[in-house]
Formats: sequence, C-alpha cells, structure tokens
Amino acid sequence: MGRLALLFLLTGLLCALSDGMSSHFAGHGGVAFAERFADRVKDTIGSIPYACSTTGGLVKGLLTGDRSGIAKEVRDVFRASGASHILALSGLHLGIIYSIILGLCTPLGNGRTARWIKYAATVLLCGFYAAAAGFGASITRAFLFILISETLKILGRPRRSMRVLLTALVIQLVANPSVISDTGFQLSYLAMTGITVLYPVLDSWYPSSGHDRADLPRRIWQAAALSISCQAFTGPLAWLRFHSFPKYFLLTNILAMPVTTAVMVTSVIVISLSAAGCCPGWMVAANEKTVSILLGILTVISEM
Repeated sequence: MGRLALLFLLTGLLCALSDGMSSHFAGHGGVAFAERFADRVKDTIGSIPYACSTTGGLVKGLLTGDRSGIAKEVRDVFRASGASHILALSGLHLGIIYSIILGLCTPLGNGRTARWIKYAATVLLCGFYAAAAGFGASITRAFLFILISETLKILGRPRRSMRVLLTALVIQLVANPSVISDTGFQLSYLAMTGITVLYPVLDSWYPSSGHDRADLPRRIWQAAALSISCQAFTGPLAWLRFHSFPKYFLLTNILAMPVTTAVMVTSVIVISLSAAGCCPGWMVAANEKTVSILLGILTVISEM
C-alpha cells in the first residue's frame, strides 16, 4: 500500500511539473521551426493556380488546420453532412500522412538497415507534422500511437492495440494533464477505443476470402464497421456536448473518406512540386478535381 501511495504521489508531482513547463517550451526549438514550415506550406498553397478559390482554402484547411480560407457555405456543407471531423485536423490526417510515408519507404526493402531507416523517417516526419499542426490533442494521440507501435515493431515486441492506446493515454496525460478536459482529446480516445474493442468483432462478421484487396463488398463492410465502431463510442459524448448526431455518418464515411485520402495525397504531391517550381498544370487540375468530387458528395448528402 505504501508503494502504491508513493507511486500516486510521484505521478501527481510529475503531472503538476509537466503541466507548468509545457507552456514554457512552446514556440522554441523544433516546434518553432515546424511552425515556420507550416507557414511556408500555407504560402505555397496560396501560390498554386487553382481555378476555383474554394480549392486552395480547403486544401490549406485539410493539411494545416487553417480554416480561415474556407467559405462559410462550405463549412455548412461539411457540418450538415456529418463530415466536420474531416476539417478538424486530427489523427485521421496524421494517419493519411503516415500511410504516404510508408508508401514512399516501401522501395527500401525489409533489411535490418532499411527497417531502421524507415523507423527513423516515419517517427521524425510524423512528429514534425504533428508539431507543424500545433500538437493538438488528437494529433498528439495519433503520433504517440505511431511512435509506440513503430518502436515495438522495430524491437520485435508484440503490439497489442489496447496496451498501446493506454500507454499513449498515460504519456499524454503526464505530459499535459489539463488536456483531459479537451473535447477533441476525449473524442479521439473514445474513437480509438471503439476501433480497438468493437471493430474486430464487427470485422469478423464478414469472413475474409483471402483476397481482401479484390473483395469490394468486404472492403465496404470494413469501412462501415470502422465508422460504426467510432460512432458507437463517440456518439453519446458528441450528443452531450453538441446536441447533435450525424444521421448519414455511415454514408458520409464510406463515400467521403476514400476521396479525402485522394485529396490529401494529390495535395501533398502538388505542394511539393510547386515548392520545387516544377508542378505540371494537369497535376493541379487532378488535385482540384478530387476536391470537387469530395464537395459534390458532401453536398448531395447534406441535402438529403
């Protein structure tokens, strides 16, 4: 009992100390550099010759979290269709960035040296993106999840989702105890709890055929199961806080999420090439087309 009391005392002291120091380091070192990089990205997006002014504002919002350039009517469409979470920079966005990084690292192979290079690149780039995004509660949770999972993977240790989630939770609360009252923090961990606890059960209802990539009905079911798992856990809190529940969340997530991924992937390519001064016009047009498709889907759903 004495050891347990000492553990609680030390944890409380560490929480108080870290909470007091967190604001002291804001705006210094690597975080300040990441923020300057984010500003540079915003300037680059502003220089891209999109045919429609709506595109640049939406791309900037999706990648940097700066929604100042998104028109009110566009925000209304996202809200009415139950897709507001797409605009709120969160673990969803870092997850897409993470997938892009993994894809870029694939040619390195699976040798020991290659695995360590991929580990370093993944952790550093995801951490840099999280810093550039301002280390919001949801982004931080996603980064910790990636950091812990990738570390266990490189060390050859088993990765149990619930343990990873709880470890990330403890680290985040120790680093910044006051975040526990943040709605984004609460929704983020509830969503991940749903994915960890409920999704495997729902996924097992549609047995794998052994060719999941080519099995379109199963992939649709997986997307639906993922959406249901998140909403089952976040829905009550969202209703309590915002007094609303997205009626067409299932349709929105099944149709809009793949297109959102396409928007972010093409946006990253266009921004990178534009920064290098060699982005072809057809690439800009393709990026703008994906944005147009996303807005079209959400507009139809919002009018239902």
